[in-house]
Amino acid sequence: MAEESHAATGGLFESLKTLSSCLVGIVHTRLELLSTDIAEEREHLVLLLVMALVALFCLGVGIVLLAILIAVAFWESHRIMALGGLTGVFLVAGAGAGWLAMHKARTKPRLFDASRAELSKDRQRLTAGS
Repeated sequence: MAEESHAATGGLFESLKTLSSCLVGIVHTRLELLSTDIAEEREHLVLLLVMALVALFCLGVGIVLLAILIAVAFWESHRIMALGGLTGVFLVAGAGAGWLAMHKARTKPRLFDASRAELSKDRQRLTAGS
């Protein structure tokens, strides 16, 4: 009879040890996933900032060149074509970069989407097991 209670106690402790090991593994995996989500979000924000700065630079240069174009418009012949071409290039580049930045800002995935999905799966598994 003493052997049975010792085996039951050892089984209970082993079960608790296995359960705690599983819980630590789950928490570890979720923390890794969370850190990956944070790194991806930081990368996305840096890219968005760079694209916004490029857009602002190109639009600023375009506006300056447009002002020069208007000033020179009443001058002689080919200078207008050159300034008009440069103005067009910078304005199109700035508008394109601005559009790309807005598109990236609107279509980015929600923060911690993968982490929330995995936690939801964990919760469903735990409630299904009960």
